[in-house]
Amino acid sequence: MAETHVLFVEDDDVIREATQLALERDGFRVTAMPDGLSGLDAFRAQRPDIALLDVMLPGMDGVSLCRRIRDESTVPVIMLSARADSIDVVLGLEAGADDYVTKPFDGSVLMARIRAVLRRFGHAGGTGPGEHGDGSADGGGLLAFGDLEVDTEGMEVRKDGAPVALTPTEMRLLLEFSSAPGTVLSRDKLLERVWDYGWGGDTRVVDVHVQRLRAKIGQDRIETVRGFGYKLKG
Repeated sequence: MAETHVLFVEDDDVIREATQLALERDGFRVTAMPDGLSGLDAFRAQRPDIALLDVMLPGMDGVSLCRRIRDESTVPVIMLSARADSIDVVLGLEAGADDYVTKPFDGSVLMARIRAVLRRFGHAGGTGPGEHGDGSADGGGLLAFGDLEVDTEGMEVRKDGAPVALTPTEMRLLLEFSSAPGTVLSRDKLLERVWDYGWGGDTRVVDVHVQRLRAKIGQDRIETVRGFGYKLKG
């Protein structure tokens, strides 16, 4: 099996070199770049399997780089942020990032997040949408919710007959909702099922992805149930 190729963009020389070594020891192939512009060039030239982007980068910041990558690809993106409470986290998620890790990070935490994202995207022997356990879509064919159609076998979504482009994370989120329309799913449950978190995570990841999904399938299609979570209107 080919090595998973990681694009790592980080301007701090010590962090970049140490993290690259740790990733390579864990079996990844790594392209490490020191700034956003060279990171974008490397992404376009090499098309990695996953991108790790620091938020604060010279030339082009990580949020802008994430947005440029997302305009061209659905490759998974993890943002690295120095402050957990920073608005940069939300900005990165809104730009299209799938997850984030706070610096300074433990190497094992970073590896766990990378492998969790890759599993969601069908890499590293993970399960794809519809292949995990209880309560998820399981190849039930075409599901219809008003003007919204979800093809759980073809992994396609249409609204008013027109195709809707979703990232793999957005697709998995929609599959969770569509597998149980009208059922309230808590943020913690969605973190567990969609993000593969076996531990507590930041629910902002869920909230921002729900916002992104609403923007694509209709603002009223997913309802917020205050104090509990979200549900898909049937």
